[in-house]
Amino acid sequence: MAGLRVGLFVTCLIDFFRPSVGFAAVKLLEDAGCVVEVPHQACCGQPAFNSGDRADARAIAEQVIAAFESFDYIVVPSGSCAGMLRAHYPELFRGDPNWQPRADAFAAKCFELISFLVDVMGVTATNAKFAGTVTYHDSCSGLRELGVKAQPRRLLATVADLSLTEMQDADVCCGFGGTFCVKYPEISNAIVAKKVANARATGAGTLLAGDLGCLMNMAGKLARDGGGIKVRHVAEVLAGMTDEPAIAAPREQREAAS
Repeated sequence: MAGLRVGLFVTCLIDFFRPSVGFAAVKLLEDAGCVVEVPHQACCGQPAFNSGDRADARAIAEQVIAAFESFDYIVVPSGSCAGMLRAHYPELFRGDPNWQPRADAFAAKCFELISFLVDVMGVTATNAKFAGTVTYHDSCSGLRELGVKAQPRRLLATVADLSLTEMQDADVCCGFGGTFCVKYPEISNAIVAKKVANARATGAGTLLAGDLGCLMNMAGKLARDGGGIKVRHVAEVLAGMTDEPAIAAPREQREAAS
């Protein structure tokens, strides 16, 4: 399947806060034999969709479909955004004779990055090296909407010098939930407190996940509680691109860049 034309949907958070994840995604895809392009793109529409604003979510979806539907596959280094494209775009256009076929065909070509590498491209190993012990958080959308669980662990097992220690309740929400953490900050904080406590209990030096929203939420809580664990996107480790400082909460990232 070498030579597949892949459109990379970068996502807003990666574009604004962690471009290195996008570059890592490109490396992983090109190493797998794909031809990667990054067309002009906007938000996936998930914040509007989750807030009940179907009209704006649909308008955004129309732009995304038009920009990406010519590619063989659309790959997203984020479980939540990939879930929006694959699971919820068809819902937005249900019953529309013109747009529903386009949305259905588009959704069928959308994959989360690590799932695409393993399930579509048949990648079984990486040449990366990462000295240290890591633990892994399963993001809700990637796990429940897309079935992403075994795939990142399968590739992490092939990273030289890396040891994976599973945390308790790895598949439980981190409390981010997009607009949930804004609407219900106290509940969100209680949920993420349990998550980072479980991560710390593993003794791992690095916390990994495949969704930057989760990672920034957990990094923020860790920073507020004294740190102790570095936070990285799994793509950075699998691509061997860990020269960038670990992920921080948005405020800490802005201060570090100033």
